[in-house]
Amino acid sequence: MPSRGSALPAAGHLAAHAAAAPATRSSGSLDARRTALHALREARKLLLITVRDITDAQLTERSTVSELTLGGILNHLARGERVWTHILTDTTGRTPDGMWDMEQYRSPEGATVTGLRTAYESAARATDEAAAEADPDTEARLPETPWEPGAVHHWPVRRILLHLLQETAQHAGHADIIRESIDGANSTARRS
Repeated sequence: MPSRGSALPAAGHLAAHAAAAPATRSSGSLDARRTALHALREARKLLLITVRDITDAQLTERSTVSELTLGGILNHLARGERVWTHILTDTTGRTPDGMWDMEQYRSPEGATVTGLRTAYESAARATDEAAAEADPDTEARLPETPWEPGAVHHWPVRRILLHLLQETAQHAGHADIIRESIDGANSTARRS
């Protein structure tokens, strides 16, 4: 390693260093995928802490000026997990069922905490399994979007996981505010 102000190391030193610590795109991609999955699991865990011990009636309670409810958030995030798992595993770029359905932001009629939580956890497990099995360097074809007809985009596995992390973290924050407005429960204080 050169000292401050010294010349760069000789080419032979660089070659020896590179041979001693090979780094491939695949190993970096594997690490990025593991890190993204870990962060996504943490965000999911925080969301589930927020909805712990709520009643079925609280699922649909609007406690802020927003139309979002705890049940709507759980329903939307479960749908999001299923949609992105489909995109990850289906190479056609076909739009997954319900991807653009705005009703996903509402708690389904007659939904229960147990039912929505189970659906969310099941969808999350399926996403984790699909992401773990996917080649991290493969890019998934995304469905055509209403705001950009005809455009074809591809995202690598880690980008899909980062998108899910962003969605989950954002809505976990929404859920925390909604829950605290309902009964004063604070997710940070309930982390145990």
